[in-house]
Amino acid sequence: MAETPAEQLLHLVLGGELKTLGGHEFKDLDKIDIVGVYPNYATAYTAWKAKAQQTVDNAHMRYFIVHLHRLLEPDGKPHAP
Repeated sequence: MAETPAEQLLHLVLGGELKTLGGHEFKDLDKIDIVGVYPNYATAYTAWKAKAQQTVDNAHMRYFIVHLHRLLEPDGKPHAP
């Protein structure tokens, strides 16, 4: 019996040094680290965790997971090209 492929829910992992500890504004946009785009949350989380652990000594360095699938389909419905 063939398996049904999982739905592709794109996630972007990126990070960089923040201006302030509690904020989301990057200090230098030219130095943002684009880690990659992943087909699901689980693989994005693995990539995020690895990068976050590499920069644990810098309190201003943060990595984020962006749910691209939510930006592409904000109402949850696919849009025709």
